[in-house]
Amino acid sequence: MRPRIQLLSPELINRILREAFELLMNPGVRVGSAAVELLHSAGVEIGVEINDGVAHIPEALVRQCLASAPHDFYLYKRQGEKAVHYGGDDVHFDPGSCCVQMLDPDTLEARPSETRDLVRIVQVTETLPQFAAQSTAVVCNDACNDACNDACRDSRAPSAIGDLYRLLIVLQHSDKPVVTGSFSAAGLQGMIDLLAADSGGPDKLRQQPRAVFDVCPSPPLNWSEFGSHNLIDLARAGVPAEIVSMPLAGGTAPVTLAGSVTQHAAETLAGITLHQLAAPGAPIVWGGAPAIFDMRTGGAPMGAVETAMLNMACAEVGKHLGLPTHGYLVATDSKLVDAQAGAESARSAMLGALAGINMISGAGMLESLACFSVEKLVIDAESIASAYRLARGIEVRSNEVRSDEVHSDVHDEKARGEKTARETLATAMFAQIGLSGEFLKLKETRARFRQEQHLPSPVIDRSARGSEPATDVFTRARTRVDELVGKYRKPALSEDVLRKFQAIVDREAVRAGVEGTESGKNIGVAPATK
Repeated sequence: MRPRIQLLSPELINRILREAFELLMNPGVRVGSAAVELLHSAGVEIGVEINDGVAHIPEALVRQCLASAPHDFYLYKRQGEKAVHYGGDDVHFDPGSCCVQMLDPDTLEARPSETRDLVRIVQVTETLPQFAAQSTAVVCNDACNDACNDACRDSRAPSAIGDLYRLLIVLQHSDKPVVTGSFSAAGLQGMIDLLAADSGGPDKLRQQPRAVFDVCPSPPLNWSEFGSHNLIDLARAGVPAEIVSMPLAGGTAPVTLAGSVTQHAAETLAGITLHQLAAPGAPIVWGGAPAIFDMRTGGAPMGAVETAMLNMACAEVGKHLGLPTHGYLVATDSKLVDAQAGAESARSAMLGALAGINMISGAGMLESLACFSVEKLVIDAESIASAYRLARGIEVRSNEVRSDEVHSDVHDEKARGEKTARETLATAMFAQIGLSGEFLKLKETRARFRQEQHLPSPVIDRSARGSEPATDVFTRARTRVDELVGKYRKPALSEDVLRKFQAIVDREAVRAGVEGTESGKNIGVAPATK
């Protein structure tokens, strides 16, 4: 039996959806101009308020769009192997994104994140099996400073170039699928083109998507110009979109958890409607990063248990509708990789896994998503491994292993039938050793212990105190990071793909206004970095 946690009763889920549908009509949802024509063609009334269109979306249209949304889909590795299943109760994790700071392991101070930090994060993530996907984890402040020059004075240029650059770095250094996103409408197409070049063309990208894009409404009930545009463009390109609604309970959403879940549902339903009107059947995820508003600090505590509860409850509503799900967990509000960070991150990793959320983002993140630590990433990987083990539950196994594992002389059908009849939970093993307690001697023990037990890496210290001084988990994590980076091998990309990458980067640099002779090269294909 797979253990599960559920916070909402079916009656409460239905009530949440009923009120969410009411919100879509009154007060309605503010949408960007990119969405107005789509909604008009579907017969939606568009009002005008503060120069922005306010759409009043009827429940019947939303349900029509829900009916066309796929119940599941896969993300693929570069080689074409299925890596992430969005659907059902399958659970996957990826590092959080996109931090603007990095925790320096020597000084324990936060500093602006750079390209070398993103490369190191990708290298470590690539070697850790706990992470099914990469993320564009940190902003590369050095790339923006080097490449943008005068264009950085234009607030549109850094984000357009930076989003492309971060995805480029991940694609160069990883075969795993990617959770990413664009902070501008203009920058999205370049990112899609990068993925198509890597996949072998737009059609291949549709068939075997390597990335999912986070797209965020602005609370409350606002699909901005670039958010609407990105959602529509992703649908038409057939690239999976992950709606990340972010109600802040007590700040930009009702203070009650149930009220915030209702707002999340309304914002997500509106996004699904836009997305499916643009391209029925395009892959879409019921995602989110809801949190509470801390009335003492004015912050959004991502390590709070109520934040975890919001993510779990929002995912339950999505599951009720039969949609793939996402949440933002495994993060902390601590500024250091300390006991608070471990407690908050491990707790939410467990809760997210037991809720059956398909993709859980946030590992490696500190300071309420502002700062990243690669050392925390490897510690979080241990918490995630434990969460996976818990989610598997307690399985009934034969305490006798197969005949070829224990009794090589048992071949005939009658003997195998007798053996099957003797399979028990414990009595068969006691029959072999009596009261001696020597279970270590049993072949069943040697054959089964890896199935029953998660064996952590040396980051987790279970050893007895010896002659060597004891170390803390952060010190062991630093050693583990170095070991993983040492094992990492960069993927081999063809010259043709690299040329296509460079051409896309050069084109996008010019489009963003970075027109110097060296500008494209400065943000172009990065060299191998260790």
